[in-house]
Amino acid sequence: MSDDQTPTPDGAGGAGPPSAGSEIVEPYEPIEIEDEMERSFLDYSMSVIVSRALPDVRDGLKPVHRRILWGMNDIGARPDRPFMKCARVTGDVMGKYHPHGDGGIYDALVRLAQPHSLRHPLVAGHGNFGSPDDGPAAARYTECRLSPIAMAMLADIDEDTVDFGDNYSGEFEEPLVLPSRFPNLLVNGNQGIAVGMATNIPPHNLGEIIDATTFLIDNPEATVDDLVNADIVKGPDFPTGGLILGKQGILDAQRTGRGSIRMRAVAEIEETARGGDRIVITQLPYQVGPRNVLAKISELVATKEIEGISDANDESSGGETRIVITLKRDAPALIVLNNLYKRTPLQTSFAVNTVALVDGVPRTLNLHDALRHYLAHQEDVITRRSEFRLKKARDRLHIVDGLIKALDLIDEIIAAIRASDDKAAARIALQSEPFTFTEVQAEYILDMQLHRLTRLGRAELEQQQQELRATIAELEAILGDRTVLLRVIKDEMGEIRAKHATDRVSQITYDPGEMNLEDLIDDEDLIVTMSAKGYVKTVSVDAFRSQGRGGRGVSGANLRDEDYIAHILTTTAHAYLLFFSSRGRVYRLKAHEIPMKERTARGTAIVNLLPLQPDEKIRAIIDTRDYESNKYLFFATRMGQVKKTRFTEYDSSLRAGLIAINLRDGDELVKVIPCNEGDDIFMVSRSGMTIRFTQDDVRPMGRSTAGVRGMKMKPDDEVVSCDVARDDTSILIVTDAGYGKRTQLDKFNQQGRGGQGVRGIKLTARKGRVVAAFMVALDDEIFAIASDGVVARMDVRGISSQGRDATGVKVMNVDGGRTVAAVAPVLGADPPDAAEA
Repeated sequence: MSDDQTPTPDGAGGAGPPSAGSEIVEPYEPIEIEDEMERSFLDYSMSVIVSRALPDVRDGLKPVHRRILWGMNDIGARPDRPFMKCARVTGDVMGKYHPHGDGGIYDALVRLAQPHSLRHPLVAGHGNFGSPDDGPAAARYTECRLSPIAMAMLADIDEDTVDFGDNYSGEFEEPLVLPSRFPNLLVNGNQGIAVGMATNIPPHNLGEIIDATTFLIDNPEATVDDLVNADIVKGPDFPTGGLILGKQGILDAQRTGRGSIRMRAVAEIEETARGGDRIVITQLPYQVGPRNVLAKISELVATKEIEGISDANDESSGGETRIVITLKRDAPALIVLNNLYKRTPLQTSFAVNTVALVDGVPRTLNLHDALRHYLAHQEDVITRRSEFRLKKARDRLHIVDGLIKALDLIDEIIAAIRASDDKAAARIALQSEPFTFTEVQAEYILDMQLHRLTRLGRAELEQQQQELRATIAELEAILGDRTVLLRVIKDEMGEIRAKHATDRVSQITYDPGEMNLEDLIDDEDLIVTMSAKGYVKTVSVDAFRSQGRGGRGVSGANLRDEDYIAHILTTTAHAYLLFFSSRGRVYRLKAHEIPMKERTARGTAIVNLLPLQPDEKIRAIIDTRDYESNKYLFFATRMGQVKKTRFTEYDSSLRAGLIAINLRDGDELVKVIPCNEGDDIFMVSRSGMTIRFTQDDVRPMGRSTAGVRGMKMKPDDEVVSCDVARDDTSILIVTDAGYGKRTQLDKFNQQGRGGQGVRGIKLTARKGRVVAAFMVALDDEIFAIASDGVVARMDVRGISSQGRDATGVKVMNVDGGRTVAAVAPVLGADPPDAAEA
């Protein structure tokens, strides 16, 4: 046989298999069976993955579900129509769109209608659609139609919003994806097993998912961590309710697409009339049925693995779950319940595996990915819908313009039509002078009945013309500006949320099985101290014994020269503390994260606990337990800027810190104080000027704002102190030359903020400049620290009380070029409740 000849089988005129023993020639090629098996298996796998088992990220549907919804819409099984037999829907979908068995189609239809499977069922069922324990009735007995929310899945599908393709036979067209005007993939979840992969997506709360999508629209640069930290999506919201234990599984699933979520039944222990206890279960974990629970309980009771149960009954009815477990008279109810959680499906886990098709390829998606792909789909849907509507509006406007023009020439038009031999000649006449209609306009006029042509109303047409022009402008704005388009998406999702969203049915609670550091730490009272040099520690309240009034106290720390306790507060181990720095940043720590030391120990350098810059100092420590008692935090800077911000603005978990106040170049934060409405603010400057004004003069501002002027500073002046003014205290002012005085606050009148204020102490070259100022009571003590490290401790009572214009008295002797470097109150370490002897 020559090389260009092809073997021909008997009785056939074309190529066929070679005969036994003959040479294999083209078009036959030897193929390794391993290669053929691999190729065929991969083809089969991709067919199962794409065409059967995995949902599309855009509408959250598998092909069978999409075909069911489209088929029901196609035959008119809509919410405003009567129910129709499920057998009819199943047969129609099978015959037109889904070339598989009717059993699989009916099973998929049933799931779309089950309120215990979907958070928002897309099919409204009439009849027995089953339960977690039982299957549905046969398709010939049940009836269905689309639910109202399913219409949001199909909304605008007739306006070229999605692509269509031929069905399996080429006779009909079906949508390749639905418009899906809400994120159905996450709202209703999905489950499926493909070849080599699976998906298991839990249902979520519609309102939370739409709010998260809106968050991404408003914050396009947001990362998955930003979305998770915003805590908009609390977690899955299972239609059967139940409890979700802990947040870790939820956080894992939201950040990575995979996580294990522990679910628990809702149970209560009730006392019976006979004096015993019973356990009543009213909500079960997702996909757990009462029958399975009771069967497992019976097995455990029979094998004596659980004792104390005398009876267990399923009293569920009308869609409401109620399992009653009656206990023996002396049985410990809580122990029995905990055993049931441990050994029965009353507590189980949902293994989240968010796998969906993205551009036809399976992908594991985190929360951010799923919503981002959905938003891209919605942008495409709204863009295509707007283009469709714009073309339709322009075409109609073109016709209306022609009809308005025809009103002025109605008699001539009728005469021209009568004079024409046929429709083609009449069309040419209308396109010619004096009419000059376009071909489309001429055709429309010729198609109109004569009585309609003669009864055209100008006012009605002109109103329609204006409406069309407004519609065209609106649609052009949507297509021309992505911001406007996103606002349309946001508004339309908001309408769906308002109409269909419901409250959560699954509640999230703590997981008793999750042990964290705080579980091992008692929430005891602690004293937190921090020195001026930045050494911080916590000390047990018990380390400071209660003393009688007038005692000298006990040593709180062995500090080095020039150091002193600058901050002290009583708090609890689990409380959050806010640390405000000179650079205008705020950091957050829990009190138990600060190392506990002995009463006399120096403490730990704060730079070991917070990411401070080398020149950054802590100016204030605020206990967040003061949220309820203090509404605002008041800030004062060295240049006289002040700001008032709601306390709760600074409740953040960022370890790197947040901007607390936006400082100008060369400025720094001096003081942060809690305050409430009606408080007066008292500020003191280096030159001895003071100002007192109501904090109501400063409006509440955001966290990262710069504030407003609180005190006008001269070029060589700066703010030294800021406190809440109280008339029952004195302001102590001390200069760097060692002079000081006390002045009653009632000597300072309230004035408007922003001025230079009034003199608080009269200074001269010999008296020096103000080094410190703070509120004191008669029984207080102070430290005065010289520039060479010498520390003097004295009673406030020994410092003269003088008027505003007085120059003060000698408080500390400094000579030989020495100055007073710092003055601070001696902060008592006794807790506020310390009993008096």
